[in-house]
Amino acid sequence: MGLKEQQNCLSHRKIIVFLVLAFIPLALFRLCFNNPFSSSIDDTSLQDSSAHVVITSFSSSSSQEEETQESFDRVKDEPLCDYTQGKWVRDETGPLYNGSTCGTIKDGQNCFRHGRPDSGYLYWKWKPNQCDIPRFDANRFLDLMRDKHLAFIGDSMARNQLESLMCLLSTVSSPDLVYRNGEDNKFRRWRFESHNVTVSVYWSPFLVAGLEKSGSLDHNVLHLDRVDERWGNDLERIDTVVVSVGHWFLHPAVYYESGSVLGCHSCETSNCTEIGFYDVFRKAIRTTLKAVAGSRREVILTTFSPSHFEGRPWDSLGACNMTEPYEEKALEGLDLDMRQIEMEEFTAAKAAASEVRLEALDVTAMSVLRPDGHPGPYMYPFPFKNGVPERVHNDCLHWCLPGPVDTWNEIMIEVLRRWRV
Repeated sequence: MGLKEQQNCLSHRKIIVFLVLAFIPLALFRLCFNNPFSSSIDDTSLQDSSAHVVITSFSSSSSQEEETQESFDRVKDEPLCDYTQGKWVRDETGPLYNGSTCGTIKDGQNCFRHGRPDSGYLYWKWKPNQCDIPRFDANRFLDLMRDKHLAFIGDSMARNQLESLMCLLSTVSSPDLVYRNGEDNKFRRWRFESHNVTVSVYWSPFLVAGLEKSGSLDHNVLHLDRVDERWGNDLERIDTVVVSVGHWFLHPAVYYESGSVLGCHSCETSNCTEIGFYDVFRKAIRTTLKAVAGSRREVILTTFSPSHFEGRPWDSLGACNMTEPYEEKALEGLDLDMRQIEMEEFTAAKAAASEVRLEALDVTAMSVLRPDGHPGPYMYPFPFKNGVPERVHNDCLHWCLPGPVDTWNEIMIEVLRRWRV
């Protein structure tokens, strides 16, 4: 090749290099401003909470993974899933904790330690029709709640969910009990110093102000227009509120509103008008949601938790003795009515204060399928150690720990994660 041909070849090479270098910035510009994964979800898709409560359908990742902007965008782009419709499927993985490894379980719910002989109730997982619920990730939960105060407010079902959560979190971090007041662990507070997370429980079986029946009082007294000050006075120090009530409203009670007697329920000996409890329950939920809906506060309403006495006396030998879930069981009667009232009030509260982070943890339908998940006679230790009695006390209302209530917290972490996006 001659000198002239070599010079021409070099010139061609320079032109090609120049064109390649010029094209790279254009390619990068189009990639940044036309990224098909950067679009956010339409706000209208989150508004249909009156009919279905939804979570994201994403795969569980390592607890060590940092939540980057890329992972947040991925959550936004994933389809919403209705977790309320599904079935319980066998899961041989088993629970994350047991009655020996967790010290915060109320004795009456520590079924395995109290001698329950079957363990099959521990090996079921809730499978929504359209998605999967990831296994509870304690590190992820603590990361999501870093520097925040989470409070469970309500009756013993709120405490049941709280104790489940504490057991799940204790698998990775030991909490410090920093406050305790009253009998039966009704008011407690823990701190997870590793993440500066505070978790509290407030006993408030009506959510609104009231007096519980006692030796000198044969009925409950409720003031429907103001919340219970035992938690209301601390509200400004709480970031995330989980409320859960229901069963105490079935008890005899006298109701007040604006200082005057409104009526009563099961009040044969009282000189006031019988009005039932459904409307009262609605008023209590409404008063509570209005009080907790602050501009920076997150609110979760856990819906009514069904019992499974199935028409049997609470002290009958065969009450809630099933060992597997129902394949199908429709919501009806009290369970359906209480859940409907809560969902209607939740929907109205969310529409009235759209800027508030408010979600319903709708567990009623999935829980009605788990008659096997209650302590039954094992609310007391080894009830049959001296033989089989004619009558035995049964708890067909609360949930064994570990047990189905752990699923509630698996769903709750998905609610919190979407709020953090």
